[in-house]
Amino acid sequence: MSHLSTQAPAASAESARHVARIGMIAAVYAALTLVALLFLGSLAWGPVQFRVSEAICALALLTADAVPGLALGCALANLANIVLSGTGMLGMLDVVFGSLATALGAWFTWRNRRRPALALMGPVLANALIVPAYLPLMLQGIGFYTIPFTNIAIDGAYPAMYVFGLLATGIGEAVVMYVLGLPLFRALSRTTLPRALAEDAGEKGPRPRAVRKG
Repeated sequence: MSHLSTQAPAASAESARHVARIGMIAAVYAALTLVALLFLGSLAWGPVQFRVSEAICALALLTADAVPGLALGCALANLANIVLSGTGMLGMLDVVFGSLATALGAWFTWRNRRRPALALMGPVLANALIVPAYLPLMLQGIGFYTIPFTNIAIDGAYPAMYVFGLLATGIGEAVVMYVLGLPLFRALSRTTLPRALAEDAGEKGPRPRAVRKG
């Protein structure tokens, strides 16, 4: 009986830590995205984008809680962007599918955390494949009628717009993940955070190692 009574508080405390960690990651992602939206405008959500907050997807190399945390943070940020960008209900496409892309990318990162350089390709691929599928609808809704940097009309040129979005979104995401995200992971890997997270989760075995330069 005493064994069961000690297990319950321990499980409750562990659940509370997970919820707190998810909430903290969500808050950080949402806050960084809002800052990017305010200062970078469409570069944080448009056809050519560098959403710098995506760099913290590197946290999925350290904890599984980053997967729901990042997805929740992305949903909150995209909800706020509906007001800031004036996308209206079309912005819900970004709330749903943009958050899905972030969740899938973070999941891939967590699953492949033993190989950080490969793992960080998850957000790149997820965003490059998913975001361009709905972005033309959003762009037309706010007054973009041609593919950026061209005179090709978006209307009736969905395949061309998708290819443009795939390349533009993929390149932007890759720059953020490998120029900002990978150095962030390297810096965190030199702290006590990875060990603390591993012990908290009861994990055994080697943690992901920072990728060395050269």
